[in-house]
Amino acid sequence: MVENLVDVKYHATGKSTNTNEMGMREMQSRAFEKRASKYLLVKAPPASGKSRALMFIALDKLINQGLSKVIVAVPERSIGSSFKDTDLSKYGFFADWHVEPKNNLTTAGGETSKTNAVINFLNSDDKVLVLTHATLRLAYEKIHDDHAFDNVFLAIDEFHHVSADDNSVLGSALRNIMRNSSAHIMAMTGSYFRGDSAPILEPADEALFDKVTYSYYEQLDGYQYLKSFGIGYHFYQGQYYNAVAEVLDTTKKTIIHIPNVNSSESTKDKYSEVDRILDIIGDVDYQDETTGLLYVNDKATGRTLKIADLVTENGRERVQEFLRKMEDVDDLDIIIALGMAKEGFDWPFAEYALTVGYRGSLTEIVQIIGRVTRDSSNKTHAQFTNLLQQPAAADDEVTYTVNNMLKAITASLLMEQVLAPDFKFKAKKSNEQKNSSTNTAELFVKGLKEPETKRVKDILEADMTELKEAILTDAAVQQTLKMDIDPAVINKSLIPKVIMTQYPDLNNDEIETVRQHMVASLNLSGGEFEKVEQPDGGSVEFIKMGKKFINIDDLDINMIDSINPFQNAYEVISREIDAPTLKLIQRTIDANKYDFDEQELIYLYPKIKEFIYDNQRQPDKNSNDELEQRYAFVLIKLREMAARKANTHE
Repeated sequence: MVENLVDVKYHATGKSTNTNEMGMREMQSRAFEKRASKYLLVKAPPASGKSRALMFIALDKLINQGLSKVIVAVPERSIGSSFKDTDLSKYGFFADWHVEPKNNLTTAGGETSKTNAVINFLNSDDKVLVLTHATLRLAYEKIHDDHAFDNVFLAIDEFHHVSADDNSVLGSALRNIMRNSSAHIMAMTGSYFRGDSAPILEPADEALFDKVTYSYYEQLDGYQYLKSFGIGYHFYQGQYYNAVAEVLDTTKKTIIHIPNVNSSESTKDKYSEVDRILDIIGDVDYQDETTGLLYVNDKATGRTLKIADLVTENGRERVQEFLRKMEDVDDLDIIIALGMAKEGFDWPFAEYALTVGYRGSLTEIVQIIGRVTRDSSNKTHAQFTNLLQQPAAADDEVTYTVNNMLKAITASLLMEQVLAPDFKFKAKKSNEQKNSSTNTAELFVKGLKEPETKRVKDILEADMTELKEAILTDAAVQQTLKMDIDPAVINKSLIPKVIMTQYPDLNNDEIETVRQHMVASLNLSGGEFEKVEQPDGGSVEFIKMGKKFINIDDLDINMIDSINPFQNAYEVISREIDAPTLKLIQRTIDANKYDFDEQELIYLYPKIKEFIYDNQRQPDKNSNDELEQRYAFVLIKLREMAARKANTHE
């Protein structure tokens, strides 16, 4: 039985897949409106049409804006096929996309010849070049002249592979090309999560980019067929493959991702793991010599399943070649993969992703989910299930195992925020301002602070997803999933500390504004809406946040602050983990409960002074109010630091 932590419903409006008179889908049209931008960053989910959006803009750069060349860089060779010749004029556009075969450098060949091909292209009259990130890096190092990119439109696909880190050649190349040439740049990504601490761009460079954001919710809500998506968990003990049978549904088009061989979930023998999964499914009848597919008699249904093994290297190229060409829903049933079938892989019929073990990269999770959220007539529901190792109280590595589990669950909480409606919030100033769950443009909240500076407005408009990532990957926030904590500690202490860390230039009033909008978004984006018919024929709409049902016209920031945005995750863990393990976890937390970092001390000190002024007393460490307890221990910590400092200067 799979425990779903996230369930999102969609309206199947068809809006995101319909095209306008120029053959553009909604996201593509939105990007094309910014075609004159010198630097453009497009953040849009898999399958939203980023590749074709690039073609539209690139052709306009060449034909109408006077640029001389287009260079498209993709992270790996297989993605190069997304930029093959495309007939755009038959759908209403003014030109077609064409790449000369010699200028497609994502085919087979050595990097030396490809690097020379880049230099030849820049010195020729040719217009379009497609290459990998690696080839671009090597060519840039050999060219040694940023002006070689003058009047060039440089497009970087899967932009999250770039880093502002000094050791990132591609990041340095991009930075130098921006500063020292007249090149125009377009960056595209389906995930702005890197999974490490290095930003993609320095803030000053990122500020130069115009941004086009097309949300996952917009994309999925505008599909024709897909109506719901779920993220669920199944906890196991022992070897994972014994639990696969409990969560595998062989009637669904499925991608099974087995764990990395270096992970604790792995048996260290990936081939044996594949064999055991095949045994669980049924009996292997034969392997097709041409396609490499395995034909397996399914124990559950009696059907013959077609299974692609992408783990075993021997014969894998045949399988990959078949996967690139398959077109029919009946061509394939299940894929078993390890590092493949993620970024750039396209199987629109896939509806179920079963992933074993914690994935350390949010980008990887986004890419896995993106494989099953394509719109296709064979599915109305898509599912991502994470098979996680259950910690045992007797296990010496219980803390490590639990932390991995928490990281997996917080990643899913972040995906819930991305996949659910993205509401914009405004202060409620009159009873005439009514709320509706279908109006994502504005929800009115009584007592909400509205942004008064451009800096805060920009954060609320463009950075909320990245800020949610920072909050949900914060170690202190993740610890709160293991205990039924006072919401005030999360909402008024931990979350603002992360905001201050991410934006040290904000003053306290600005931090509070961002904090209120963030807490409202975390609670309301994942809320369940329900309409209740009234005797007079009307209806009242309620939202469930935590354990409370609230009339959405009565939303109040103080009431929202009283709700733990991660309550559902805590309840999932509490149901799935036995009492001895929970007690062990709680003891571990208590030992580090009041371990403050400098940012939190700086943020909370003014709050403590305000508390003392309002209450005419010091905060009490024995109070039943957890936030007051926290204030008391902060004060103790600050006094200890002051005493040490005084002793040092004596």
